[in-house]
Amino acid sequence: MLGMGILGWIIIGGLAGWIASKIKGTDAQQGILLNVIVGVVGGLLGGFLLGLFGVDVVGGGLIFSFLTCLLGAVILLTIVNAVRK
Repeated sequence: MLGMGILGWIIIGGLAGWIASKIKGTDAQQGILLNVIVGVVGGLLGGFLLGLFGVDVVGGGLIFSFLTCLLGAVILLTIVNAVRK
């Protein structure tokens, strides 16, 4: 995902954050900016976690990067919801 540049991070992160917020039911609480932040941070979290399991996240391509961001964003929103309660 590092090769995409900052615009790629924002676009993929925004989409992943938005879909993750729909999955977790937090879309009404979040705006566009928070969706992008959740998606980008989720991408970093997902890439770190998959890297721990030995998955090559750098050479995965666009769809794999999106799925990594989505996975990380869902995990991040789950953690945030657990801390809030």
